[in-house]
Amino acid sequence: MQYERDALIAGLIALAGLLKANPKLPMPVSPVIAYAFPAKGPDDEMCAEVDKIAALLGSGIDPEQLPYGHYQTAIEFGPVRYEFTAILAAARARYAAIDSYRDSIKIDNP
Repeated sequence: MQYERDALIAGLIALAGLLKANPKLPMPVSPVIAYAFPAKGPDDEMCAEVDKIAALLGSGIDPEQLPYGHYQTAIEFGPVRYEFTAILAAARARYAAIDSYRDSIKIDNP
C-alpha cells in the first residue's frame, strides 16, 4: 500500500512539474478530483472512517451529498479537490437495482 501511495504522489508531482514547465500543453479539465473511499462495510463503520478523515482534514461532512447516500468530506486546493466518501448501503442497493436493467434495453441502429 505504501508503494501505491508513494507512486501516486510522485505521479501527481511529476504531472504538476510537466504542466509548469510546458505552458503550451492543454490543461486537464477542472476541477481535478482525487477520490478515496473507506473499505466497504456497515454504514456506521464507514461513516466513522469518514469522520476520522474529516478531523484530519479539518473539514466537515457535506450535507448536500447526504440525500444521495454519500457520506462525504472534502478539501479543495484551488481547482484540485480531495474527496473521501462512504457510499452507504441504500445508495449501493439503489444503484445495483438500476444497473440490473442495463442489458435489457437495446437501441436499434438505423
